[in-house]
Amino acid sequence: MKVIIPRKLKKGDEVRVIAPAFSLSIISKDNRLFANKRLKSLGLNLTFGKNTEKTDDFNSSSIDSRIEDLHVAFKDRNVKAIFSVIGGYNSNQLLSYIDWNLIKKNPKIFCGYSDISALQNAIFAKTGLVTYSGPSYSSFSEKLNFNYTYSYFKKCLMSNEKIVLSPSSKWSDDKWYLKQNSRHFIKNDGWRVINDGKAKGVIIGGNLCTLNLLQGTGYFPNLDNSILFIEDYENSDPVTFDRDLQSLIQQKRFNGVKGLVIGRFQKKSKMKKNLLDQIILSKRELSEIPVIVDVDFGHTEPKITFPIGGEALIDLRSGRKHLEILKH
Repeated sequence: MKVIIPRKLKKGDEVRVIAPAFSLSIISKDNRLFANKRLKSLGLNLTFGKNTEKTDDFNSSSIDSRIEDLHVAFKDRNVKAIFSVIGGYNSNQLLSYIDWNLIKKNPKIFCGYSDISALQNAIFAKTGLVTYSGPSYSSFSEKLNFNYTYSYFKKCLMSNEKIVLSPSSKWSDDKWYLKQNSRHFIKNDGWRVINDGKAKGVIIGGNLCTLNLLQGTGYFPNLDNSILFIEDYENSDPVTFDRDLQSLIQQKRFNGVKGLVIGRFQKKSKMKKNLLDQIILSKRELSEIPVIVDVDFGHTEPKITFPIGGEALIDLRSGRKHLEILKH
């Protein structure tokens, strides 16, 4: 399948916010105002899907309403990018109802993370359109320590240059959206190499437990010549992460995976260095590929933006810790 890279954002472009999982109604007024202001400072014009405010007992809305906003956003020629409000739990409900030809004929940036990984990997698998794991609309309301996230968002979505990644200086795992000016930051010790080596391949992944929802369906992406970028959220303890990773390893064509990049774990997951090492080193299928962990993406802050369906280079030989996004 031909890979389709959407055109980059520029000043004056319209960005549509939709709610494929959780509703906009859960985002506070103050946080919305701050997110709007920050995105407008990039010269972007924000619009919102008709149904984003709707909500039900699951903090979401009907499949029909979410599909309508997704289809309208892709069909609208004035819209150059689509951002999810936030994550959630149920975006995979939409997969059977999506008009894949509509998306393929109207390629544009689609950005979000967490539960949105189901849509992003399915879109790439079904259409070849590169999507982007990165900040959601609500992420732009984070007032402190956002520069790293902001910088990589612009590099990936507003530039065509190759992106050499580097670790953030500090990170956080607090509920920043509740207490914006009372934050706890942790010094970042940087990335850690478990297996050395060098690899280049197509980026697949995002949130691990969400990606695994696609197993056994026609929405699971091809793993040939791929580099997996995976992370998990706070409820994924070491035992859960281990079995979720094992399930992914047991998928067809996993032998096509050339490298593994793992995002930083939340503190509540209780993932320790020795436990993660045991998990990785126990998998024979991972023994011959480079593996690097504690990279800035996932459910802690800050985070990079990376292209699902783009291309990455990993070089972990002779003490190097080189990560580069080649095509985005």
